[in-house]
Amino acid sequence: MFRRHGLRAVAAACCATALFASPALAGDGGPGAPGAGDEYFPGYGNGGYDVSHYDIQVRYQPADDHLRGTTTIVAKPTQDLTAFNLDFALTPKSVRVNGLPAEFSQNGTELTVTPAETLPEGSLATFVVEYEGVPSTVEVDGLNPWIRTSDGALAVGQPEISAWWFPGNDHPRDKATFDISVTVPDGTEAVANGVNTDRSSLAGWTTWKWRTTKPTATYLAFFAAGQYEVNERAGAFGQPYVSAYSDGLGELEGPAKASVERTPEVLEFLSGVLGEYPFEAQGGLVSAEGMNFALENQTRPTYSHLFFRDGANTSVVVHELAHQWFGDSVSVDTWRNIWVNEGFASYAEWLWSEAQGTGTAQELFDHYYAQYPADDPFWQVTPGDPGKEAVFDGAVYDRGAMTLQALRNVVGDEVLLDIVRTWVAQKQYGTATVEEFIQLAEQKSGKQLDELFNAWLFTPGKPPVGEATGVPPSALRIQSAPPAAVAELDRTHALLHDH
Repeated sequence: MFRRHGLRAVAAACCATALFASPALAGDGGPGAPGAGDEYFPGYGNGGYDVSHYDIQVRYQPADDHLRGTTTIVAKPTQDLTAFNLDFALTPKSVRVNGLPAEFSQNGTELTVTPAETLPEGSLATFVVEYEGVPSTVEVDGLNPWIRTSDGALAVGQPEISAWWFPGNDHPRDKATFDISVTVPDGTEAVANGVNTDRSSLAGWTTWKWRTTKPTATYLAFFAAGQYEVNERAGAFGQPYVSAYSDGLGELEGPAKASVERTPEVLEFLSGVLGEYPFEAQGGLVSAEGMNFALENQTRPTYSHLFFRDGANTSVVVHELAHQWFGDSVSVDTWRNIWVNEGFASYAEWLWSEAQGTGTAQELFDHYYAQYPADDPFWQVTPGDPGKEAVFDGAVYDRGAMTLQALRNVVGDEVLLDIVRTWVAQKQYGTATVEEFIQLAEQKSGKQLDELFNAWLFTPGKPPVGEATGVPPSALRIQSAPPAAVAELDRTHALLHDH
């Protein structure tokens, strides 16, 4: 993800069988835990159950930002469950569990549900929540990630957005498949994840149905409603390709299309490096207002118009598409592990630049290493554990990418490629930690890499030149990487770094 005011949204599987209850609760009868155990954001997610599918049906009126919805959650209790929480900020009208009315109460984004009967561990459970509200007016602890525009809305955000339009288990550990149905007034477009399975009109309203069949983290499910040019065609690998451009882009329409329409080409490049593309559809959406960041919504990244103010910008497209592997398919086990998302997506930009002949990854490494003096605050952020307030700090991206080039310098191209391909294959559709990547790198390389990873990921300060840290003497010189490479990367990262 690229963002400008990154912490606004912050303040906001290992495998599919991962348990969410704390160890003391796992397998015990009683209420599920009110959090998934994330050290940075302890209130995110919930324990006691594992979601396999969301069926979300919303009716949205752009004129007054009113949203009415019914979400059905298919889940499996991971303990004998007497009560459980859903992450949700709008007003619930009713809750049913296994078809029976359930008691519920709400405190902020915690919706506590008490079913009429205890849910046995391992059983099939369904939660149906009916609700409505005006998302742009709902603020919890100073946070409202919902983006209202002049012609609709964008349900886009990280790490928190889902609670403003559907109830769920809002943590990357609990991935699920999604059916998303959005009903809007005729003449309004509604775009979401995956494949458009149906579109129909009745009594002045049009319903757009979207389906994604691969495990998806809740924050990566999205919808955008408004005035868009929606294009559908075959993309890379013969898959459905859907792009959408806001009617309000004006003079930025050309550069936006010149960038996003390269999505199939970029995916072919990335799949050649990383392995098979992990999802069933592809595309992108560009908004004309409201957003000042880009986000890797699964199968359909969403881009702010601001990325195209100075012309075409393929770097941001590469970044968000690389996230389909790093962040979407392989997700953070907890938000402390954000480097496994952002460092890898940023490094993919460098590999693209190298393949395009606009600047090698080593030239870019040298440029950014020399750009920040040793006393710059940039070097005080440790990407392997940046802290809650620095989850989206620029160092997580740039120092994070430099870490991978340093690793490449130590282990060589073939070994790095083997490490990364093995990583995305072994962790596909699950979650991962920084420590697991380090373990894999040492296993594949046959090298002891503590000095390298400690210097780059966990120790404040500028890593010194040396063979063990992967910093060549060339990095000491004031490097000017090829202008074509640096100009586009800097334009892209300007939005990220302007907090």
